[in-house]
Amino acid sequence: MIQRRAFLLASAALVAMPGSLLAKPRVKGGTRTVNLAGARAPIEIIEDELGVPHVRAASKHDAFFGQGYLVARDRLFAMDIDYRRDMGRMAEAFGPRFVAADKAARLFHFRGDIDAELAAIPPDVLECARGYVAGVNARIDELAADPTQLPLEYGIMGISPLRWNIPDLVRRRGLGMGDADDEVRRAQLQARGLLDAEQLAAPLRPAWSFTVPEGLDVAAVSEADLGILDPAARPVPFDAIQEVSISPEPEGDRFALGSNAWTISPSRSATGRPILANDPHLGIGGASPRHMIHMTAPGLDVIGAGAPGLPGIMQGHTDRFAFGRTNFHIDQTDLFILRTKAGDANQYWHKGKWRALETFEDEIIVKGGPPERVTLRYADGRPIVSEDAARSRAVALATVSMLPGANMRFAIIAINLATDWASLQQAFKLHVSPTNLHYADIDGNTGWQTIGFTPRRPKHDGLFPAPGDGDFDWTGLLPIKDMPHVYNPPEGWFASANQMNLPAGYPYRERIISFNWSDPYRYDRCAEVLRSQPKHRIEDSIALQHDVQSLPARALLKLLPASLSAEAAPAAAMLRRWDCGIEADSAAALLFEMVMVALSADFRDRVVPAAAKDLIPTVNLSEMLRILGAPDQRLGDDPAAARDALIDRALVAGWTKAVELGGVDPAKWQWGDLHRVTIAHPLASSIPAIAAAFPKIEGGRSGGDGTTPMARGFNSRRGFNVSHGASYLFVADVGAWDNSRFLLLPGQSADPRSPRYRDFYPKWLAGAMQPLWFSKAAVDRHAAGRLVLAPATD
Repeated sequence: MIQRRAFLLASAALVAMPGSLLAKPRVKGGTRTVNLAGARAPIEIIEDELGVPHVRAASKHDAFFGQGYLVARDRLFAMDIDYRRDMGRMAEAFGPRFVAADKAARLFHFRGDIDAELAAIPPDVLECARGYVAGVNARIDELAADPTQLPLEYGIMGISPLRWNIPDLVRRRGLGMGDADDEVRRAQLQARGLLDAEQLAAPLRPAWSFTVPEGLDVAAVSEADLGILDPAARPVPFDAIQEVSISPEPEGDRFALGSNAWTISPSRSATGRPILANDPHLGIGGASPRHMIHMTAPGLDVIGAGAPGLPGIMQGHTDRFAFGRTNFHIDQTDLFILRTKAGDANQYWHKGKWRALETFEDEIIVKGGPPERVTLRYADGRPIVSEDAARSRAVALATVSMLPGANMRFAIIAINLATDWASLQQAFKLHVSPTNLHYADIDGNTGWQTIGFTPRRPKHDGLFPAPGDGDFDWTGLLPIKDMPHVYNPPEGWFASANQMNLPAGYPYRERIISFNWSDPYRYDRCAEVLRSQPKHRIEDSIALQHDVQSLPARALLKLLPASLSAEAAPAAAMLRRWDCGIEADSAAALLFEMVMVALSADFRDRVVPAAAKDLIPTVNLSEMLRILGAPDQRLGDDPAAARDALIDRALVAGWTKAVELGGVDPAKWQWGDLHRVTIAHPLASSIPAIAAAFPKIEGGRSGGDGTTPMARGFNSRRGFNVSHGASYLFVADVGAWDNSRFLLLPGQSADPRSPRYRDFYPKWLAGAMQPLWFSKAAVDRHAAGRLVLAPATD
C-alpha cells in the first residue's frame, strides 16, 4: 500500500511539473539521471546552448534544491571558503594563524533566539531555503561518494567541504567595518583641528555641518579603537584565502565601486514595453561573482544571476516583472565608546547604571594544534571590537546586520516569490543591505524603491564615534514606506549608479540615511544619453552598458591652460584632439589615465595639510576637479596660476609615464595594452599547485575605467589591469522575455575541466550580448543537455 501510494504521488508530480518529464525535449547531449537524497520529486534540468540551466520542478522547494545543487556543482570551493570564513572555521582547515580571523568572524554571529528568527520568516521563503541547503548538501554527498569530481582545490589543499544547515543562514551575519574607519578618521582630524580636510577625502552629500557628539573625547580616538575590524589585526599565512569570494580591496581603485541600472517606461520605449537594464560592478580577476539559473515550479518562474551561496536570483526577471539592483548608500554602522568599570572590565556604564557585558565562550578547532577557547563580549547585542581595561575603555560596533530580523540570506528568495509591486513591499522587509531596486512589469508599470535597514539616530548623525552611555542609541529602523521611491514617474525613465539620489524635498534631516555617495560621473553620463533618446531600444541599453565616454576627461580638457611649457605641449595637443572616449585602442585614453594619476598625486601633496596626510592617502576625484575648476587659496596666493602649473606638471609626468609603458612612438600607444582583463585563481600566487591546475585566462584588452558607464576600474598602485566592473550584464525586454540579453564573465563554472570555465570570456570582451532564453519553447529549441535529479531510492 505504501509503495503504491508513493508511485501514485510520483506520477502526479510528473504530470504537475511545468514542462513535464512526460514530454521530453530533444537535446543534443542526451539525458543523464542522478539519484539524490533531499529531492522530493524528479527535477528536470535543461542546459541550453549557452550553459544556462533551466530547472523544472514540481515544487518551489525542489526548484531551489536544483539551484543549490547546480551552484555547488559549479562554484563549491568559493562557497565553501566563504562559509568557513563566516563561520570562523578557517583554523580548522588551515592552522593556528587563522585563529584571530576565526574569533573575529564568530564575534559577528547572531547570538539571539535562532528558532524565533526562523519562525518569523515567511513559511514559503523558509521552505525554499531548506531546498537550497538540501541541494548544496546533495552535491557534497555526491562528491564524497566520488572524490574524482571534487573541485581541484580540495585535493591540492587536503581539505573537505563543510555541510550546510539552515540555522547557519541565520547565525552567520558577516564581519564588516561599514564606515567605522571613516568615523575614526574624522575624530582624529577634529582632534588636530583639521576637520575641513575631510571634504577632500569624502565630501558630504547633501551639504551638512559636522557636529561632534556631546561627551566624545576626539583626542582619545585612534585606529586602536577599530580593534578586530582592522584587517591587520587578523594576520593569515596567505591573505588570498580570505579574499576567495569577496571583491578586491577597493582602496585606490579610482572610484570603481558600484553598479548601473536604468528602467524605461513604455512611453519612452521603442518596443512599447518597459526595458530594464542592470550591470552590477563587482570584483574582476577570479571566477564570476554571479551564477546563472532559471527556476520554474508552480508559483515560481524566475531567471537571472544569483550570488553563489545566497539562495535565489539577485538580478533578472520572473514571468511577471524584471528587477535589477545597484548599491544604495545607507550608514548602517556606528562605533560606540564605552566606559568600563575600573577593576571590572566586564561592566559598562549605560543609561545611568553599570551593566554587565554579555559573554559567550566558544572553542575554535585548530589544525595541527589544540583547540583554542575564546571569549566573545557584547554590549546590548553589539560586538565589542576592542578593549583597553587600563583606560576603562571598550568599543562596540553597532551594525544593522546584528539586529533581530536581519536575515538577508532569505531576502532574495522573497523577492523571487513576489508577483507584483505590492507583494514586493512585503519582501523588502527582509532585505538588509542598502539597495536601489529597479522594477518593470508586463502591465507597463515601472518603479524604484530604496531598501535596506536604516537606523534611526535621534541625537547624532553617524559621522563620528558616539559615547556608549545610551544617549546616542538607535531607536529602531526607518520603515520602507519612508525610504525614497517612485512609481510610474512622469519622465518615463530613471537610473541609478550609486550617486546621491535622495529626491528633491526628501526630509533627509529627519531621516538621516547617508552623507557619503559615489561620484556622479556614471549616472550623469547615463542620464545624458537616456534624456536624448525619445524611443529607447534594447540595442541602446546594450550600447550604454558599453559606453566609455569619460566626463572627468571632459572636465580636464576644459582646464587645459592656454599657455603651456614646451614639455607639456605634446600631451595637451593629443588630448585636445580626443573625443574623451576611453577606448581600448586609444592613445589619448592611455595618456589621460597617466595624467590623472600624476595630477591626483600632485594635487594631494599640494592641498592636503601635512598633519593630515597620514589620514588622507587619496583625494576624492570630483572634489579635486571642483577645486581645480574654481581654484582657491588652498592652491597658493595665486590659485589660478598654481592650478595651471599643476596641470602642466601632470601633462609632462603623464607623457613620461606613457612613454615608459607604451613606448617612444605615441602612434602605437593603446590603453588596452595596459588595461588587460586577466582571470586567475585567487590562491595562484600563494600555492604553486593551484597556479598549475588553474591556468590564467588572459590576453583580453579593455577600454573604460572606473568613471565610465562601462566601468572597468583599476588600482594604479598595482598596475592597470581591470580589477572591478560588470562581470554580469543583462537587458530585459519586459513581457517579450526571449528578446532579453546577458553576459557573464568568464563562464558558469570555476572548474578548468569544464567547457563552461571560460566560454564567455571572448563574448564579454567583445560586448556581444547573448540571448537569455526563457519561454519553454525557446529553451527546448536550444536545449544542449538534460539532467534529471531523482529522489534517492533507498
